[in-house]
Amino acid sequence: MTTPSAPTSHRVRSVLAIPAFRRLWLVTAGSATGEWLSLLALSALATQLTSGYQAQSFALGGVVATKLLPALLLGPLAGALADKFDRRRVMVVCDVLRFGLFVSIPIVGSLVWLFVAVFLIEICAMFWIPAKDAAVPNLLKRPDQVETANQLALVVTYGVAVLLASGLFTALSSIGSTFGGDAGETATLYVALAVTGCAYLVMAITVGFFIPEISGRATAAREQAPGVVTLLRDGARFVVGTPLIRGLVAGIVGAFAAGGTVVGSATLYAASLGGGNAAYGILFAAVFVGLALGMAVAPGMARRIPHNRLFGAAIVAAGFALVLVALAPHLFVAIAAVGLVGGFAGIAFLTGLTIIGTEVADDIRGRIVAFVQSIVRLTLLGSMALVPLVVGLVSTQRVELLGRSFLIDGTRIVMLAGGLVAAVVGMVAYRQMHDQRTEPMLPDLLAALRRGVPRAGSGLLVAIEGAPAEETAEQAARLAARLRSAGHTVVELDDSGRDRERWEAAVREAALGGARAQALAAAAVRADLVERVIRPALAQGAVVVVDRFLAGLVQYGVAATEVEPRELDSLVLWATGRLRPDVSVLLDRATPTAPTGLPGEEHLRVQRLLTRMAAAEPHHYAVVEAEGTADEVAERVYTGLAPMLPSTSTTLTAP
Repeated sequence: MTTPSAPTSHRVRSVLAIPAFRRLWLVTAGSATGEWLSLLALSALATQLTSGYQAQSFALGGVVATKLLPALLLGPLAGALADKFDRRRVMVVCDVLRFGLFVSIPIVGSLVWLFVAVFLIEICAMFWIPAKDAAVPNLLKRPDQVETANQLALVVTYGVAVLLASGLFTALSSIGSTFGGDAGETATLYVALAVTGCAYLVMAITVGFFIPEISGRATAAREQAPGVVTLLRDGARFVVGTPLIRGLVAGIVGAFAAGGTVVGSATLYAASLGGGNAAYGILFAAVFVGLALGMAVAPGMARRIPHNRLFGAAIVAAGFALVLVALAPHLFVAIAAVGLVGGFAGIAFLTGLTIIGTEVADDIRGRIVAFVQSIVRLTLLGSMALVPLVVGLVSTQRVELLGRSFLIDGTRIVMLAGGLVAAVVGMVAYRQMHDQRTEPMLPDLLAALRRGVPRAGSGLLVAIEGAPAEETAEQAARLAARLRSAGHTVVELDDSGRDRERWEAAVREAALGGARAQALAAAAVRADLVERVIRPALAQGAVVVVDRFLAGLVQYGVAATEVEPRELDSLVLWATGRLRPDVSVLLDRATPTAPTGLPGEEHLRVQRLLTRMAAAEPHHYAVVEAEGTADEVAERVYTGLAPMLPSTSTTLTAP
């Protein structure tokens, strides 16, 4: 179990402690290293197999274009097959094919076959990636681990793998140079490709024999799924008809169009700043450094802003950062602004993958992952290809302002327009993905940030949520007793039954028949408890243990079709004055049991709502396995909370 305030190292260790995910993560690292090493080797080999500056330039560009082309042709189909067939088999077949194709390039030794092999290798990658990404959530224990898992995958793909591949390529190139001449360099490149191919064979064996969990649902169930055409049609309908995913796609287009604009115009932009190739290299590196930093800080940002809001806000920020790039007067300012573009794009990318992993059902996740990956590649390809053409058409413009004449480079005009477009797209994505569309964006974000503002006093609010009411009440009582024995001052709120009686009395006396009116009555009862007991205790430094802080209020109206769960969540915020538990312990089990007196379907709805909230704000939730004896569960709860507990020197009287 991990707590919301657990350090990054602890969250990473908890995810890597899962054997199946750890093996898949190592496979991901090997695949990413092979991808970067092969890109370097193939690009160099393409120039070795040609002669003449123009031919070498064409060959070099052809390798990159050939690697991106399958995304245009086969992205959605790859995702459909990832949902149709056993994902483990898809990955094994693709890795075996990549092994054969990489080994064949040195054997054939032809530029034409190199392009054919690269095209086929990228087709395999298009099928392998969605199968792998869609399988990741199934290997984890809890939804709140998806973000950390994605962070690990992206760090190894765009960080560790790049450095490792570059080091291997440099070492092999140094060995090849000792042989002298083009023959030695070519032989070294052939060795690099052969090593890459053998690595894919090792990964195929690992996935096939050591990670059976990737298969997820039974193979028979997948093979009985609808046909590929039906899967494609259903996937397209899901993207178009689901505001969350529709906004996600729009936002990704905006984010990577901004990044592609920087990359596509970086050479000319660097020249406009008085720099040369060195400045271009620094700007190019700044994008990826910013991307890595953005992915690193995204979980911390998610502590204050839910993922759906954070995603759209990051796109808007990336657009405005691109505007800053267009207006930068000096290279130093430009580097910082370009880093901001990459950073906000990294936040959006990691947040988007986390949303897919937690909000999209397993049977359609492969198609959505493939669609998003295709959009990323196509957006980058399109912006990198079109931006230089647009810059050439715009060219340099002379502007008269305040009696003075200014010469404005075409790259700045294009970046300025691209930044504004990205900001608008981000706002559209924010509105599509946000559940409260009536509030302006800036006040809404400020309100979300206020949730994390420290309150008066050093107290700690702990809530026990989920499971049947009798179990949460028992675990709350056990936790309070354990804390008292450890020397903490504890205020235990075990009168949830009394709250229910007060609510029923209010509904009965006022003859409240509507679901919204009943929910408001529940909010009034909870607001009174917060102001009368909880806030004073927190101000005095006590540890307040609450049984069902959210579920106790939400359950009253969540079964009614007239009241949306997200509206009830907003009602909870209003009733409590935006007071949220420092940590909510969610008791979770594979097969939920309906509590006494609460309809089974209503309990399942409450549990699903709490699970979604835990996935959206993982740093405020601790998900505990509720299987086992009461003593075992109580020990898990206390062990997870121990790092958060205040000093035991407090000696106040509980209210």
